[in-house]
Amino acid sequence: MRWDDLRTSENVEDRRGEGGGFGGGTGFGIGGGRLGIGTVIVLGLLGWALGIDPRLLIGGAEVVADRFPTQQSSGRTGAPPADDRVGTFVAKILGETEDVWSQVLPQQANVDYQKPRLVMFSGATQSACGGAQSQMGPFYCPIDRKVYLDTAFFQEMQQRFGGGGDFAYAYVIAHEIGHHVENLLGILPKVQQAQRRAGGGPEANQLSVRVELMADCLAGVWAAKMNERRSNITETDVRQAVAAATAIGDDRLQRQSQGRVTPDSFTHGSSEQRVRWLMTGLRGGNVNSCNTFQASRV
Repeated sequence: MRWDDLRTSENVEDRRGEGGGFGGGTGFGIGGGRLGIGTVIVLGLLGWALGIDPRLLIGGAEVVADRFPTQQSSGRTGAPPADDRVGTFVAKILGETEDVWSQVLPQQANVDYQKPRLVMFSGATQSACGGAQSQMGPFYCPIDRKVYLDTAFFQEMQQRFGGGGDFAYAYVIAHEIGHHVENLLGILPKVQQAQRRAGGGPEANQLSVRVELMADCLAGVWAAKMNERRSNITETDVRQAVAAATAIGDDRLQRQSQGRVTPDSFTHGSSEQRVRWLMTGLRGGNVNSCNTFQASRV
């Protein structure tokens, strides 16, 4: 993937090296409980599905925000220095998501695009949705409308899952921006309400799967429109993204972590679903093709 000529976004907040966090050993409160380190690691693997567990992302956002109030960061905001290649990559991909969605969202959905911020951090930091840890993987917080990314995650993609490549990394960012697009479309609040009515269990999980698969599809729409503008994606790039989507399906991750697959507990979708929806967006380049909430489409 060629990205050096992309525009650099100024909406990057660099907290790397701050050593932030929310206190040692507190864990995350889900369902009134407190998670041990083993569970955090498992959720970290699920965070590999390119988004925070939806119980934090959507259903529990207000509760978590109450427990971990937002703190102002002293991190630098704006374009990274020229010698920071990882930071420059992130800022340029973010800039291209801004340019694409500022055109596509009004044209295809009659909704103005509001640019989110992206926070780069190391290890742990604070968000309006609570404490962010690298084990959770990249995630989008709908309360402060920011994407949180520990850039060491890209190394994890290579070392733990055998994935990697610039387009695969861009897919990570584009997926989280896809959640922001869902928020602007009013989908996340509706899903939150539906999950509350469902009261948890397989139905709530299925709603989470639909949210995640739609973000995969929207990442594909972004890539399609970028490629129309710049012709900067090759077949090799697409194979890298497909490999990444395959590696982070719930079925693949469950088989690796617990030796069996439990579809009712899926929160992000199977490998086949993730690849299919990514390619749906990539081939069509149309937001309307990403409606995963039609019962027959998941």
